[in-house]
Amino acid sequence: MKSKSWKDPIFYQKLIHLTVPISLQSLMLAAVAAGDAIMLGRIAQDSMAAVSLATQVQFVQNMILMSVTSAGGILGAQYWGKRDEAAMHDIFHMMLRLSGLVSLVFFAACVLIPQYLMLAFTHEPALIEIGAEYLKIAGWSYLLTGISQCYLTMMKVSDHAAASAWISSGAVVINVLLNAVFIFGLLGFPAMDARGAALATLCARFIELALCVIVSRKDGYLRPVWSRLLHRNRPLGRDFRKCCLPLLGGGLFWGVGFTSYTAIVGHMGGDAAAANSVAAVVRDLICCLCNGIGSAGGIMVGNELGAGQLERGKLYGQRLKNLSFVIGFFSTAVVLLVTPLVVRFMIMTDTARSYLTGMMIIMAIYMIGRSVNTVTINGVFGAGGDTLFDMYSLAVCMWGLAIPLAVLGAFVFHWPVLAVYACTCLDEVGKIPWVMYHFRKYKWVKDLTHGV
Repeated sequence: MKSKSWKDPIFYQKLIHLTVPISLQSLMLAAVAAGDAIMLGRIAQDSMAAVSLATQVQFVQNMILMSVTSAGGILGAQYWGKRDEAAMHDIFHMMLRLSGLVSLVFFAACVLIPQYLMLAFTHEPALIEIGAEYLKIAGWSYLLTGISQCYLTMMKVSDHAAASAWISSGAVVINVLLNAVFIFGLLGFPAMDARGAALATLCARFIELALCVIVSRKDGYLRPVWSRLLHRNRPLGRDFRKCCLPLLGGGLFWGVGFTSYTAIVGHMGGDAAAANSVAAVVRDLICCLCNGIGSAGGIMVGNELGAGQLERGKLYGQRLKNLSFVIGFFSTAVVLLVTPLVVRFMIMTDTARSYLTGMMIIMAIYMIGRSVNTVTINGVFGAGGDTLFDMYSLAVCMWGLAIPLAVLGAFVFHWPVLAVYACTCLDEVGKIPWVMYHFRKYKWVKDLTHGV
């Protein structure tokens, strides 16, 4: 089998068929942050930095939502491989209940206490004021995000990944266009700067949810049965919790940890915060490919495992693990290639430019670990319900190593900004050997389905 691992056109056709729309969806979502950074960066460095910090609130929300939708995606992929639509509907309803509750909490926090949220990321009054104004408006969009993500997840695992991608992409195009209108004051609208970016996000999220509901009314699509929204399927609920709770722990570890990285660098001054915000946008854009392959690969492996084809699922996982290294080195080359263009394009102080150049070089090495871990942990391990490993690895590598070093470097030893930034990139690269060791245990080769 291994000798033929690179000679299976059906595998790669299916992988490309799934990866292209999912990567496009990831790219378009990252394009919103890129659009905000570019447009606000053309107006004022403070506006760009403040919005970058404010969106970390949604980043944390998305980590929690991702644990819910990922658990639904893991079980959904296996039950779709088994062609059990009753279970698929129950999974959909569980996701909607949990995601709706999470969205309500974040909406309330952003609308009622935005200044306190911003204080977690920066102590500069100008950035706090701009970010709080952004959150007061953008917070309303957080009510809608959780519901639309449930629809989009079920589309991906039920052979409608292209529709999911087109909906997200269409919403992003609208978001970017409205960004230009509201930020710069085009078509007779007043120039709103950061508040304009928030209003554009709200409009786009409303349109995205409306499209999800409309498209899902077509034949062949899964949609909620609202009269059964509160129906409890206890066996499936136990399986959902087994997948979701480790994902939630890992998502919170990763989401709060990543937000901590932003806060640590943000407290090192406006120039550091601005450079980090641009580097983060570039990172998210380039990570779209590994995100797409990880999600697509997870669906493929999950389909095979759920159908009882354990050996084929194992072989698919091996191929994806090997491919993740190729994607990692490719991403490294792309980061190095675009660095001069990015540094020259953005309007920044000379100090911020020097920080940005160094951050991009450090990030190029980081991309290898990010690609390998995204595809292997999130895709392959997750497909078989092996979700505890991610939480353990984050607890050790991120919270036990990278964050303490970054905190000590920034606030105790007063290391240079780039040294602290390098500490925030240690976790992904450092856990590659551990990931490869765990992969070879094949604990992820499991059929999670049962009669429902």
